Formats: sequence, structure tokens, C-alpha cells
Amino acid sequence: MPYLLISTQIRLEAGPTMVGDENSDPHLMSILGATKRTMLGNNFCEYYVNDAPRVVLDKLESLGYRVVSMTGVGQTLVWCLHRE
Repeated sequence: MPYLLISTQIRLEAGPTMVGDENSDPHLMSILGATKRTMLGNNFCEYYVNDAPRVVLDKLESLGYRVVSMTGVGQTLVWCLHRE
């Protein structure tokens, strides 16, 4: 899985950070220390870590991921990463 999206709410810049969806690589999620949870009202799961996005980005860089793009969507910050 070479692409990965991570995101956080602007008011939560210190974490938690959403690092994957229910189909994400379980091994990668384990390395990041992510836990799977379903938010009230959603019918899907997401992986979260309590770390700030900067910490998650540092961990992913050490695993060979590079930021392809970053944007703000409403009150959410989103990073797209790719691994060769």
C-alpha cells in the first residue's frame, strides 16, 4: 500500500491524528501505535494515534514515506504520503 492519508482537526493540532481506514495495513498501524475505533454515527472504522501530526510524519519518513501534498479541508488538515 504505497499511499497513505493522515489527518487531524485544526483545533486538535497536538493530536490525536487519524492515520488510516479500516482497510489499512495492520502491520504499519501497529508500528505507528494506532488503535482502530468507530466514531459515534459512523459505519466505518478508522485508525488513530494520540501523537501530533508532526510526530506521525517523522515516524512515517523513517519508514520511507514522503509527503506528496498537504491541504486544509474545512476544519481538517490532510497529508497525502507515498512510499516507493
